[in-house]
Amino acid sequence: MDDNLNTLERQIMELQIEHRDLDYLIDRLAMDAGHDELQLKRLKKRRLKLKDAITLLQLQLEPDVPA
Repeated sequence: MDDNLNTLERQIMELQIEHRDLDYLIDRLAMDAGHDELQLKRLKKRRLKLKDAITLLQLQLEPDVPA
């Protein structure tokens, strides 16, 4: 069980790093007057998918609370 938690925590950290890197890249690309709009949209979509994946993994870490 602990190995699974460590694996989940590691995955979350790796995804958070990738998300942060995409944030930086998107900001830099948006500042460029001649940026590729399609590339920017794809990066934003990837960033959103990463955020969703992070959220799902974080939910797996939290214990179920009975209603």
